[in-house]
Amino acid sequence: MSDDKPKLRLVGADGNAFSILGQAKQAAKKAEWPQKKIDAFLHEAMSGNYDHLLQTCMKHFDVS
Repeated sequence: MSDDKPKLRLVGADGNAFSILGQAKQAAKKAEWPQKKIDAFLHEAMSGNYDHLLQTCMKHFDVS
């Protein structure tokens, strides 16, 4: 597993928060994140509003 941020392509994708969370979870699994790290990301991402979700994604992923 690399310390690099996994790629997460959101441009042109469904902007629904649940869709974004699903795509992020898939990207994390593809990057072989341990389940504990995925759970921590999801908890942080869901702890605020939509803008917080996007900021959290940008913090943990290479968003394009």
